[in-house]
Amino acid sequence: MSLTTGSGPFGQRPAGRFNFDPHAPDHVLYLECSPRRVRVLLGEATVADSDEIRLLHPPGRTPTYLFPREHVRTELFEPSERRKSDPGMGERTYWSLRAGEHHAPDAAYSWEQPPDSAAAIAGRVAFDWDSVRVFEEDEEVFVHPRDPYTRIDVLRSSRNVRVTVGGTVVAESARPRMLLESGLPVRWYLPREDVRTDLLEPSYTTTRCPYKGIAHYWSLRVGDRYDKDLVWTYPEPFHDAEAVRGLLCFPQDRVELEVTSGS
Repeated sequence: MSLTTGSGPFGQRPAGRFNFDPHAPDHVLYLECSPRRVRVLLGEATVADSDEIRLLHPPGRTPTYLFPREHVRTELFEPSERRKSDPGMGERTYWSLRAGEHHAPDAAYSWEQPPDSAAAIAGRVAFDWDSVRVFEEDEEVFVHPRDPYTRIDVLRSSRNVRVTVGGTVVAESARPRMLLESGLPVRWYLPREDVRTDLLEPSYTTTRCPYKGIAHYWSLRVGDRYDKDLVWTYPEPFHDAEAVRGLLCFPQDRVELEVTSGS
C-alpha cells in the first residue's frame, strides 16, 4: 500500500521526492510477480489456486491479486450484469460465484479489454475479498493482500502524549508506544492505566487489518457529548503489532492530541 497510496512515492501525498522527474502518468499501475501460493475459497470449495500470482498496485488503492484464468475454476462462474470503469485499467467484467449452497454475487472480476498501457492485466481474474476466503500459503489473510512494501515498526517512547476531547483530558501517558506503518499517519498507543476508561463504553464494532489483526472499539461519553468508536485496541494482534497488544489508540483527526518531549 506504500507505492501508490497515501504518502508512498506515487501516492496522493508523497512523503519524499525523487532526484529526477519520474514523468509519472495520470494513473500509475505497478504489476509484479509474487512468490506466494494463493488460494481462494467459497465455503469449502477452492475457486482459485495459483503460484503464478501477479500483485497489482492500482492508483490510490490497496494491492490486488490477479490470477491466471487457467488457475481459476471458471465453471463456478455465473454471468453478472455489473460493470465498473477503473481509471487507467478499463472496464471490469463481473461474475458471481456458486459452489453448492454458497453463492457470492459479483465476487470475481477482470479487465477484458484494458488500454495498451495496462495490457499485462488483460483477462486475469481478481476477487472481492468480502465474499470469499483467501489464503497466502496456509495462512488466511484478511481485507487485502499484504503489500511487500509495507512494514510496521513499534517503538517504545518516553514522550508525553495527552489526548483531549472537548476540553476534557481523557488520556495522558509518558510511556506511549509509537506505531509507524508505511504510508499512514503515526499512531500513539497508550497503556490502559493512562486512559480515562471510566468514560468509555463498549462498542460492537470491529475492523480487520491484514498486518495488525482485528481491532475492537469503544465509544467515548463526556457529559452530553458522545463520540462513537473513538478508541480501539488489538487484544490479539498479529506478529508485526505484538508490541501494542491491549494498548489503546485515539485517531488524531477526531481528538486534540499533543505530543511533547519527555524528561
